[in-house]
Amino acid sequence: MAALKYAGLEDTDSEEELPPGWEERTTKDGWVYYANHLEEKTQWEHPKSGKRKRVAGGLPYGWEQETDENGQVYFVDHINKRTTYLDPRLAFTVEDNPVKPTTRQKYDGNSTAMEILQGHDLSGKVVVITGANSGIGFETAKSLALHGAHVILACRNTSRGNDAVQRILVEWHKAKVEAMTLDLASLQSVQHFAEAFKSKNVPLHILICNAAVFGAPWALTEDGLETTFQVNHLGHFYLVQLLEDVLRRSSPARVVVVSSESHRFTEIKDSSGKLDFSLLSPSKKEYWAMLAYNRSKLCNILFSNELNRRLSPHGVTSNSVHPGNMIYSSIHRNWWVYTLLFTLARPFTKSM
Repeated sequence: MAALKYAGLEDTDSEEELPPGWEERTTKDGWVYYANHLEEKTQWEHPKSGKRKRVAGGLPYGWEQETDENGQVYFVDHINKRTTYLDPRLAFTVEDNPVKPTTRQKYDGNSTAMEILQGHDLSGKVVVITGANSGIGFETAKSLALHGAHVILACRNTSRGNDAVQRILVEWHKAKVEAMTLDLASLQSVQHFAEAFKSKNVPLHILICNAAVFGAPWALTEDGLETTFQVNHLGHFYLVQLLEDVLRRSSPARVVVVSSESHRFTEIKDSSGKLDFSLLSPSKKEYWAMLAYNRSKLCNILFSNELNRRLSPHGVTSNSVHPGNMIYSSIHRNWWVYTLLFTLARPFTKSM
């Protein structure tokens, strides 16, 4: 007790409570240190418990870390428009040698993109997302941009793409986000996009093939191919081929292909078990919108699997993902029946 009294610690009840004259601070990389204003010194160990700590996870949504002219870290809350030198993460600290968790973090149907990316710093990462002006693509773009990535929204409609960029910048004015024109229904547009992207001389760490059409009436693209097949699969296939060299140079890099569970309800082989090319881009007489969508999604998965086999030895991985059933987005806009179905199901499904 005499030692505690001499050190000025006898008035505190909890070993985590700081004695008078002490202040808890954090470094730029999240380590906690303690400043003694009476003796004008700092130390890593807690003055009572002797423990070393670091903050857990990233800054809460809306917060940003800055450094003043004296080199001291401070924090800006953009939502509530306030500034503080107290790290908001200090309520969630862990010891220097924490016990390794036995299970991985679990996510479910209620998890959001912001929650999944919590604590990840994507500064320096370059991401391209097709169809990113609305729906799943927009939410993905926003979440990645708000976590520091340089995100390029590859959109068919340039005006809508620019509007999406502005919506992200309203949330965080320092977000690195831009829109570029990409029409997957035109192989020439895909080529022009790839050339324009390469002219920027930036790496490509993540390519998300998200854009798709659903329930579209039969129509041929300017390349003479059925629209659903070209937009959902072939356009992305061509895009990846054109950007493959950039992905390799940027390794570790990844390609994410947004597919669907609908791939299970179709086939693209003929009666002899060989690939039937006529099924991929059918004539108007043989066309059924739902079946065309299912086939395009099956092509997505086959493509992603083969791409991963070929490029993973070079540091580029590829994964296909199922985004969830009946998520309410604009993908159903091509036919009023699908719009009605999605509208009726909306109260029971996950929203954006």
